[in-house]
Amino acid sequence: MSQRTPEDMSLDELREEIRSIDREIVELIAQRTYVAETIAQVKDERGLPTTDEDQEQAVMDRAGNNAEQFDVDSNLVKAIFRLLIELNKVEQREKR
Repeated sequence: MSQRTPEDMSLDELREEIRSIDREIVELIAQRTYVAETIAQVKDERGLPTTDEDQEQAVMDRAGNNAEQFDVDSNLVKAIFRLLIELNKVEQREKR
C-alpha cells in the first residue's frame, strides 16, 4: 500500500491533521509547563532566584538551532519560546 501525499488528501483530511497536531502542541506545552513549575519549586526550596538569564539564553539558542534543523523560521520559533518563558515566569511569581 502506497503512502498518501498531501496532494492526495482532501481539505477535510488536511484540517483533521492540523487539529491533531494542534492538540499535540498543547499537550507538549502542558508538559513543559508542569516541568517548569517543578523547577520553580526546586529553586524555591533551595533559595535560588526564579530568573536564570543564562538558562533562558540556552533555551533560546536551542530553540533557534532546532528551528534551523527543521527548516522553520528561527525568529518565529524564538518568539514562541520567549512567550513560553514569560508565561512560566508570570506563573512562578503568582505562586510565590
